[in-house]
Amino acid sequence: MPELKLFVAPNTCARVPTIALEEIGAPFETSLIRTAANQQNSAEFLKVNPKGKVPTLLIDGAPLTENVAILSWLAGQFPEAKLLPEVSDPLEKVMQTADLAFFAGTVHPVVTRIAMPMKMIPDAPLSFEIVRPKAVEEMRKIMKMINARLEDGPWWYGDHWSVVDGYLFWVWGRITGVGFDVEAFPNIQRHHAMMELRPAVQRAMAREAENIEILKREDLYMAPR
Repeated sequence: MPELKLFVAPNTCARVPTIALEEIGAPFETSLIRTAANQQNSAEFLKVNPKGKVPTLLIDGAPLTENVAILSWLAGQFPEAKLLPEVSDPLEKVMQTADLAFFAGTVHPVVTRIAMPMKMIPDAPLSFEIVRPKAVEEMRKIMKMINARLEDGPWWYGDHWSVVDGYLFWVWGRITGVGFDVEAFPNIQRHHAMMELRPAVQRAMAREAENIEILKREDLYMAPR
C-alpha cells in the first residue's frame, strides 16, 4: 500500500481527490495549505509542487499534480474502488480521460471566473460586474448540457458512480455557493443531493469542515462571496 498525502485547501478542487480517496478507503493524510497566507507560493511548498497549486498528491514522497492525472492514477491503482467504469476498449478508456479533462480544462476555468472573478480583473467592482455575469452565461450553457446528460441516469455514467460525479459535485457546490441560479437544472440538483448522502462524500466534507475551522481560528478563512 503506497503512503499517500494530499495537499488541500477548502472550497478548492482538492475536494475531488479527497472524495476519491475516501471512496477507496485506503489510509491517507491531508495537509492544509493556507492560501490566504500565500502558503502555496512558499519555498517549502514550491519544492513539492513548483506550480504552487492544490491538489498535490504525494505517493511514497513523489508528487503527482493535476486532477486528471491524480484521479486517473487512483482509478488505476485501486480498481476495486471502481472510481471509473471498467472498460476494455482503448477508445472508451480515453473517453473517460476526456470526461475528466472536460471538467478540469473547460468547466473549471469558468468556475474560477464565477467564484473568483477578481483573478481576472484586479479591480473588484469591475470583476464582479463584468467577469462574473459573462461567466454565469457561459456556465448556464454547460449546465444545460450536463443536466440533459443526467436524464439517462443518476450519475455521469448512468447507473455507475464515478470520480467524474465527484468533480461535478465540487463544481455545483462552488458556483451555487456564490449564487448561481439552480432552478433550470433539476437533474443536477438531484445529483448533488444524492452525492451528499454518500458516506465517502460526508467524510470528505467533514475533513474540509475541520480545515475551515482551523483557518477561522487563525483568521485566514476567506468565505465564498
